[in-house]
Amino acid sequence: MTVCSRLFAVALIFPLTLIPMLAYASAERADLLGVYRQAVEHDAQLSAARHDYQARRESVPQARAGLLPTLNAGSTVEAVRLQRDEPGLTRTRNTAVFQANLNQPLFRVDRWFQLEAAQATASQAELELGAKEQGLILTTAQAYFETLRALDLLAASKAEEAALKRQQAQAQARLDNGASSITDVLDAQAAYDNANANRKLAERKVYDALSRLTRQDYASIEGIEHQLPVQLPVPNDAKAWVGRAVQQNLALRASSYAVIAAEQTNRQRKAGYAPTVDAVASWRKGDNDSFGYSNPTDFGRDGYRGSVSQGSIGVELNIPLYSGGMTRSQVRESTERLAQSEDEREDRRREVVLNTRNFYRAINSDIEQVTARRQTIRSSRASVKANQVGRDLGSRNTADVLNAERQLYAAVREYNNARYDYIIDTLKLKQAAGTLSPADLSDLAMYLNKDYDPDRDFLPPQERQAL
Repeated sequence: MTVCSRLFAVALIFPLTLIPMLAYASAERADLLGVYRQAVEHDAQLSAARHDYQARRESVPQARAGLLPTLNAGSTVEAVRLQRDEPGLTRTRNTAVFQANLNQPLFRVDRWFQLEAAQATASQAELELGAKEQGLILTTAQAYFETLRALDLLAASKAEEAALKRQQAQAQARLDNGASSITDVLDAQAAYDNANANRKLAERKVYDALSRLTRQDYASIEGIEHQLPVQLPVPNDAKAWVGRAVQQNLALRASSYAVIAAEQTNRQRKAGYAPTVDAVASWRKGDNDSFGYSNPTDFGRDGYRGSVSQGSIGVELNIPLYSGGMTRSQVRESTERLAQSEDEREDRRREVVLNTRNFYRAINSDIEQVTARRQTIRSSRASVKANQVGRDLGSRNTADVLNAERQLYAAVREYNNARYDYIIDTLKLKQAAGTLSPADLSDLAMYLNKDYDPDRDFLPPQERQAL
C-alpha cells in the first residue's frame, strides 16, 4: 500500500456519502474530525497536489514507451496523368499504396536511464503528496485549537472584566462608607476599563480560520477536556526522534528521490554520446508504377500493371558525431541540477533535524508549563482571597486586590496557552518524524466535550468550582 493510500485509508473513516450530512450537522457546532473531512474535500491546495501527482506519475509510461516497439500504418492514393507529344499519347491512372513500419529499439541506454529517472520522479511526487496530506492534518488541528485558544481567551477576558467590575463596585461602596479613598475607585475604574478593552479585542471573529478551511459557518465548537493526558513523547529521547525523522520524514524522503532522478537524468544526458541500435521492418503493397518499376517495352504498349508487395527487415545503427554542442551542454546542465538537488536534500535534512529537536524540547517545556500554570491558578486564587481579607482588615488596599485579580486571569490564559501549545507541538513532532496521520486527530477527538461552553469550561472543573 502506498503512502497516499495509507493516509487516505485512515482519513476516510466514514463513507463519503455521509459528508453532506456531516457538513449540515457541523453548520452549528464544529468537531475536529468533521472539520478535517470538510478540509479534505474543499482544500484547493490538496486538490492541486493530487492532480500534480497524477500528472507526474504519467512520466513513467511515457518513458517506458521509448523502449517498446512502435508500429505505424498508412496509405497513399495518387492520380497520375502521362502525356507525350510525338507520337501523341495521353494516359491517366489512379494508384493506391498501403504500407506499415515497425521499429524496435535494441540498444538505447539513454531511454533506460530516462525510465529510471521517471520512476524516481513518480516516487518523489507520491511522497510530496503524502507530505501535503500530513500538512493538511496539521493545518486543520492548528486552525481548530487556535479557535479554541481564542474562545478561551475571550472567556477569560469576560471573567476578568466581571471580576474587576465587582471590585469597582466594592471600591465605590467603600468610598461611600468612608472606608477607602478616591484613589482606590480610580484604580478600580482603570483596571476595569483595561479589561473591557481586552475583552473587545478578543471578540474578533474567532471562526474565520475554520470557515476558510472548510467553507462552513460555525456558531460553536467542541472543546478539549482538561483531563487530556499531558505526557512525555514516546520514546523520551531526542536522538531517537531525530533518527526516526531522518528515516521517515516524507519531505526528506521526497528530496532523496529527487536526487536519484537527477542522477539518472545526468546519466541519460551522458548517454547521448552512445550509439543506438534499432530493429526496423517495413511492408508496402501497391501499384507496380508506384514502386518505380516501369515495365512497358514501348510507351504505347502496356506492360505489367498489377499490384506489387515489398517487405524489408534490418538493423539500423546510428553513431552520434556532432550535434552543435547540444549534448555537451545538456550534460553540464544535468550535472548542475544534480548538485542542486543534493544541496537541497542536505538543507532539508538539517531543517528536519533542527525542527525535530526543537519540537521535542517544546513538548517537554509545554508539559512543565501546563503543570506550573495550573498550580499558579491555585496560588493566584488563594492570593485574591487573602488580599480581599487583608483589604477588609486594612492591611491591603484595592490596588493589591486588583493586581491579584489580574494575576489570576493571566495565569488562566497562560495555562490554556500551554495546553494548546502542547497539542500542536505534539502533532508537529509527529509530522517531522513522518508518522502524523488522521488517527492522531481521532485520538484527540476522544477528549472533546460535545457540551463545551467556553464561558464555563475555560477553567479546570476544580478551579471553576472554587472560583
